[in-house]
Amino acid sequence: MASTSVLEVSDLQVVRGEKTILGPINFRINAGERWVILGPNGAGKSTLLHILATKIFPTTGTVKILDKYMGRVDLFELRTRIGLCGAIVAEDIPGDERVKDVVLTAAYAILGRWNEEYDLWDESRAISLLTTFGVRELGERRYCTLSEGERKRVQIARALMSDPELLLLDEPAGGLDVGGREDILRRFAQFSLDPTAPSTVLVTHHIEEIPVGTTHALLLKDGLIAVSGPAIQVITSEHISQIFGVQIEVSAQAGRYSARAL
Repeated sequence: MASTSVLEVSDLQVVRGEKTILGPINFRINAGERWVILGPNGAGKSTLLHILATKIFPTTGTVKILDKYMGRVDLFELRTRIGLCGAIVAEDIPGDERVKDVVLTAAYAILGRWNEEYDLWDESRAISLLTTFGVRELGERRYCTLSEGERKRVQIARALMSDPELLLLDEPAGGLDVGGREDILRRFAQFSLDPTAPSTVLVTHHIEEIPVGTTHALLLKDGLIAVSGPAIQVITSEHISQIFGVQIEVSAQAGRYSARAL
């Protein structure tokens, strides 16, 4: 029986002026898979994430997300099926918004509560997600009063509010100290064990931030896919050294990765 496709990218290119900054690239993500996209600064990770989040369109090629083709579907409706966490959305969260409302408004794929109605199920789900990521007690606080670590947890809860079929994570542990990073990765790994958890795409340039349970990896360099496939076969000393241009030794233990320069 064939695997169900969650995401298919075909001959995708992004051109700015006379410069191709991404592509051509092709890849496919199936239901239940958990991907990480790795690469140095300028490799095209952020551009690709913006496309997958339906924030920008490619110059050429096709993007099929949850059986819908970009350019042929109501993007507002599609966005309610995609969870998004990272700078791509965080910078637009109103600072004076209640933490609980930051999570609730994701049900409508909007930022900033207005006149929309939420039922008891919505309220219960928001509180449950805040509990899962260890910030339930912050529900009545204003978002602007939170620490960076607390904001990251709220952002992940928000990304999951609409029960998405695809979850996009842009450096969810970026900027945190070791304790904060490990706590978030542990909670996310526990959540991903749920067989109903959505397929995920995590973007980072730190392999230490890859959570347990990651099944596949895609390495970008100069806007092109250097290698992709099962994570344990892709995240190797040879491949990581190649894309970062430095001799790096990669170690894998209990589903986590670490790296050091030789």
